[in-house]
Amino acid sequence: MPSWDANLYLRFAGERIQPAIDLISRIALSDPKRIVDLGCGPGNSTAMLRERWPAAEVAGLDNSREMIVAAAQAHPDWTWIVHDITTWKAAAPFDLIFSNAALQWVPNHAELMPRLLMQVGSRGALAVQMPAHFQSPVHELLLEVAHNDAWRYEMRSAVQAIKVERPAFYYDLLRPHVSKLDFWETEYIHQMNSPAAILEWMRGTALRPFLEALSAADQKRRFERLFLSRLETAYAPQKDGRVLFPFRRLFLIAYR
Repeated sequence: MPSWDANLYLRFAGERIQPAIDLISRIALSDPKRIVDLGCGPGNSTAMLRERWPAAEVAGLDNSREMIVAAAQAHPDWTWIVHDITTWKAAAPFDLIFSNAALQWVPNHAELMPRLLMQVGSRGALAVQMPAHFQSPVHELLLEVAHNDAWRYEMRSAVQAIKVERPAFYYDLLRPHVSKLDFWETEYIHQMNSPAAILEWMRGTALRPFLEALSAADQKRRFERLFLSRLETAYAPQKDGRVLFPFRRLFLIAYR
């Protein structure tokens, strides 16, 4: 798992929280008693869950101590847990297990998703949002730069870091075990100041494992320069100089 910078992540807080808002608004649970936010980051999505269900017991969990520190500074009286989703197991079932843009970093979804679903109580739900970059230019360009001969072998783990399957995979995996499965995709069109702003966005998420695979600072800078040059070609400016950055996301809500 890559390390995380809460301040860098929060530079695009508005854009990053909108999918969590959209996911929460679609969850058809009237009065969940216990909620956990897996991969809560600096606590933005946890706050939205508490706002939607103020009477519920809500906990935020993340494997990044830096993110949990930021969350605890913002909300010191809330429950924050440092733990890895890969090995996390609930002491008692939750009415809602929620995860916004986190499970793409966790391997083996064929095992992960049913394990999480088993920790949802009767009439509860597992609600998940993940990036769906399958054929997006930004993802393809990142992989193209990663396959450069200068660092191809160092990138073997990084190119496999994001684990998101097609919707049909999750349907076949979860549908036999749930009463209802709600699926959809949304493409958000982010208005960025420049291709360099897209690079800055990526530094806070998907770019991290690629840069961490390189030990030398000059290699990291070269990797970013090559990536930026491709972004500048792929994302042409609008008449006002800004660029449009489409970002597709996959949503699923599995009800027990």
